[in-house]
Amino acid sequence: MWTNSINRANKMALLAWAKETGIDLVQINGQRRYGGPPPGWVGNPPPAGTEVFIGKLPQDMYENVLIPLFQRVGKLYEFRLMMTFSGLNRGFAYAKYSNRRGAKEAIAAFNNFEVREGCAIVVCKSTEKCELSVDGLATSVSRRELEAMLRRVTEGVLSITLYASPCQKRAQLAVLKYSSHQAAAMAKKTLMEGNVRLGGLEMRVDWLNPSLKQKLQSCKEKPSSSRVPGGKSLGVPKQAPPSPVLRNVLDHLNTLCQRRCLGTPLFITKCVQANRNGWLRFWCRVVIPGCPVPFSGFTWVRQDGLGRSGHEEAKVMVALQILRMLGCQLT
Repeated sequence: MWTNSINRANKMALLAWAKETGIDLVQINGQRRYGGPPPGWVGNPPPAGTEVFIGKLPQDMYENVLIPLFQRVGKLYEFRLMMTFSGLNRGFAYAKYSNRRGAKEAIAAFNNFEVREGCAIVVCKSTEKCELSVDGLATSVSRRELEAMLRRVTEGVLSITLYASPCQKRAQLAVLKYSSHQAAAMAKKTLMEGNVRLGGLEMRVDWLNPSLKQKLQSCKEKPSSSRVPGGKSLGVPKQAPPSPVLRNVLDHLNTLCQRRCLGTPLFITKCVQANRNGWLRFWCRVVIPGCPVPFSGFTWVRQDGLGRSGHEEAKVMVALQILRMLGCQLT
């Protein structure tokens, strides 16, 4: 694979270190994790206030350097390094200690510490936020439909509350509460980097701002707001309005799904390769609430010069494939 040639020497050093120490590193959804819990851990996870944020890391530096460094000041419960598709790190990581003293010692010892000459890192207390705001949802999207989508692409969602968007007309804003900061951070990454759309509109995802939270709490919640149940049953969306004009393939798919009471398709696209001749390779996933298995695959596209992005072109290509699979002939 072409990414294997990037930072090869440091990758090989990491593999040799992991083999020598027996440390197990697991990569899931753009982050590589040690521990959580570590080998031999007994009891509950550490309390809040035991995790530190590590920023301004050199992107070619890995756990074989970072874990021994941060273990100098205390026992690590977990270490998470954020990764790019190419195998470089994204410039930041999280270290969770077995107690609050370890976290305080790490901040005192390593904030502004030079991991290389001229490369000082930032170490500070991790803000363990658990709530996200998702603005720009179509007014036709129900809480049950949003819940079904979130359960398919994220983990740990506890509650969903829908409000009228304070920033956009004819749009909704959702407040999502997750079981932990880690679950919320991974959900934020998935929803943002996947270029997610629901009901044809682009969703803007961010941490819930305290001032926005206060403003929303003074507003009346929409009746569809409620706590997410523990089970995995998916809600059935309400019937779509009759026969909208089909402007393009995406509208055609959306209308077909509504007619068959399958819910609104969710598109997740990610560009994984770009050629010099202008071709882009995209990984695509389409989640349709009424279908038991998401549609996933790769496609090559070129921008059409009509103002649509590569992501939009990829959505059109995958929508065409799904329409064929659903037995729909375009005229």
